[in-house]
Amino acid sequence: MRIAYVSETFPPEINGVALTAARAVRHLREAGHAVQVIRPRQAGEASRRDGDEWRCGGGPIPMYPELRYGFATTGALRALWREEAALPDLVHVTTPGPLGWAALRAARSEGIPTSADFRTNFHAYCGHYGLGWLEPFVLGYLRRLHAMADCNFVPTPEMQRQLAAHGFERLQVLGRGVDAELFNPEKRDARLRRDWRAGADHRVMLYVGRLAPEKNAGLALQTFERLSARRPGLRMVVVGDGPMREKLELAHPTARFVGVQTGVALARHYASADVFLFPSLTDTFGNVTLEALASGLAVAAFDTGAAAQHVRDGVSGCLAPPCVGQPAADAFLDACTRALDASAPDGLLRLEARLAAMQVDWAGVQRRFEQHLMRVAEAGRTLPTHAALA
Repeated sequence: MRIAYVSETFPPEINGVALTAARAVRHLREAGHAVQVIRPRQAGEASRRDGDEWRCGGGPIPMYPELRYGFATTGALRALWREEAALPDLVHVTTPGPLGWAALRAARSEGIPTSADFRTNFHAYCGHYGLGWLEPFVLGYLRRLHAMADCNFVPTPEMQRQLAAHGFERLQVLGRGVDAELFNPEKRDARLRRDWRAGADHRVMLYVGRLAPEKNAGLALQTFERLSARRPGLRMVVVGDGPMREKLELAHPTARFVGVQTGVALARHYASADVFLFPSLTDTFGNVTLEALASGLAVAAFDTGAAAQHVRDGVSGCLAPPCVGQPAADAFLDACTRALDASAPDGLLRLEARLAAMQVDWAGVQRRFEQHLMRVAEAGRTLPTHAALA
């Protein structure tokens, strides 16, 4: 099968969407499919336009200047595909920017079957940047974009219900996996803990993710401060970067900010901690939750996304009911307190966390993804009435 895989974020960028996209492309190619990646050219990269990859133009995303949106006209994409020996059997779009919109329109014009991922609650981000009035407009844009796809992948049944209530259609749940060999309690590193000034009796709390308003990272650090007032000797390690880093470092001088970590280094940071704090209420899933579970950490999170799907409260982690304001802060504090109480390295909760993560391997997820794509492609090249272009 010939697949055009369109993503406005892709390695060498480092984020959950980019890494998941690269993993999907690798699996599809190893399974024998011809995959053409279409993505924005990043700073310092050479131009490329061939059957394996097209690096198109683009620009920095206003709220995320280190990330780029892609830009290509519908006509340019149709011309790109017509340069090949045959049109793609399927166009898959993984991000909802202007490049994704153009790719779906081009595919519909050519009668090519389409699929798309819903990975990010962009409409929910508006309020975190003082643009709450834009939320219905962003949601409307996302609904129109996904209306052009024959199949829309969502990460959880919870997200499927939410989007269906907003008028999204043709939703297919496809979960996420975790590399349980890489993210493993055996990566625990005594030398790294010494760098954190953490002895055998100390507990290390960990945050991994982008330091941006929509990620609610400030709540994780505020919770650490509240717990430290009761339990001297706690340590806090923050992995990640973003526009709030400088502000958070100044506000929380006892926390250790270590920047972005990847691969084995990231796995060592997970395994060398004890409690994982995931305070986001906007993530559609949160791959880091599975990575923390696989690393055998006591996870504290809101009962949404990956945590709602893979954590049993009080058994394999500790959950707080989703809410906002001070009730959210207090509920998250309670979940973190319970996780801390159960954070002994050989404790039952941490063993259950590891077992929960081992139930979801990437190989099975990718095989199901491939099978869904093949079914969409087999539906044929006719233009369905639901996707008629305006």
